[in-house]
Amino acid sequence: MKKKLLTTIIHIIASFRDGAGIDDIKNALGEKMHLRTLQRYLKNMTASGVISASGKARATVYKLMHTDAIPVAKEALLSSTISLIPISAKGEAVRQAVTAPLQRRKPVGYQRDFLEKYRPNVDTYLSQEEKIRLTAIGNAAGEQPAGTYARQILNRLLIDLSWNSSRLEGNTYSLLDTERLIELGETDETKSAKEAQMILNHKDAIEFMVEAATEIGFNSYTIRNLHAMLANNLLPDPEAPGRLRMIAVGITGSVFTPLAIPQLINEFFELILAKASAIRDPFEQAFFIMVHLPYLQPFDDVNKRVSRLSANIPFIKSNFSPLSFTDVPDDLYSQGVLGVYELNDINLLKDVFMWGYERSAARYAVVRQSLGEPDPFRLQYRNQIREIISLIIKEAMNSKAALKAIRMASAEFPAKDQAAFSEAIETELLALHEGNFARYRVSPKEFNHWKENWGRR
Repeated sequence: MKKKLLTTIIHIIASFRDGAGIDDIKNALGEKMHLRTLQRYLKNMTASGVISASGKARATVYKLMHTDAIPVAKEALLSSTISLIPISAKGEAVRQAVTAPLQRRKPVGYQRDFLEKYRPNVDTYLSQEEKIRLTAIGNAAGEQPAGTYARQILNRLLIDLSWNSSRLEGNTYSLLDTERLIELGETDETKSAKEAQMILNHKDAIEFMVEAATEIGFNSYTIRNLHAMLANNLLPDPEAPGRLRMIAVGITGSVFTPLAIPQLINEFFELILAKASAIRDPFEQAFFIMVHLPYLQPFDDVNKRVSRLSANIPFIKSNFSPLSFTDVPDDLYSQGVLGVYELNDINLLKDVFMWGYERSAARYAVVRQSLGEPDPFRLQYRNQIREIISLIIKEAMNSKAALKAIRMASAEFPAKDQAAFSEAIETELLALHEGNFARYRVSPKEFNHWKENWGRR
């Protein structure tokens, strides 16, 4: 926590005789601060006994515990970093460096040696011990087709990763609002259309990765199409989504100036992908891409979002638990990225990556236990099942028409599998509801139209 900011918050609370609400504090700060960041600061200050909290949700009132709490707070809190994430000594050094005033930080440009000197499977950002630990907690589905595990938890992954990645960009949708947007298509009228677009773009990109699990990789096709989906309807130039950068860009709040020569951007983009593809360890692959894609800034904007989703490529393909950035603090993530930009130091970002992956893996282990083991038959015919169910919904078939379509489709399979195929589809159709139809790539409008027709003769 920045010393100046902590002191300011304490003085703001002290200025309210009857206590300050979170809106009072946020307004008094007079600067941009994500609500979740402020909430985390207040939570830690409450836990440390510096302030008290009474009331619930946005009606909570914060007060100083004692009239002499200001000097006490300086001694108790300013001497250490308040963070959800255990930060290494090297990571803390990075954090201190990138949170210094801009005037004290040395302007830097893109250092090509940082990428060129990295030798896949010889040099490594993650230690062998760290890789072993991540493998132990992330191994989920064993020897199964690529994308099996991600498909099992797709509904939860769509919401978690879309929300957390958007949150790290300052999106103010709540988790519940995000769930309603993804599952029901309902937007929050108090939020901007841009925020809804950002979340829906994440949904499209995640579905693309999971459905094309055997085809995606660290290649130009995958990364550029991920960018096209994530940047859809968000950039002023309609041709920019999926196109490598041809303009100079700057980084707000940083002394780093990205590379500005299009030919070199293209060259280093291809080199990043070649080196990432050559890395054998999926965790090293994921972290490497989280470091080097944002550092190059290959696209006009949306680079960090592309890196966060791209980091999941090896996990989806290898059936490891995904990285959804659950509970990752936005300030520490941003500072970790700044450490790469300004210092070519990966240590703070690595602290965030390690903690974030362990947090995500623990979450999806619980989700998977609630789902049970996948049905081998449905796993074998998952594409065919998805296609016929998607057709039934899009054509708004009633039950009679659907049975006819199912019989026609099952007739194309071996006789021993026909009955099981029909049963699998019928079971899926009966289990469909507003919260699980997204995996069949149909819109809320199509789903509702189908539901209206389903019981008609």
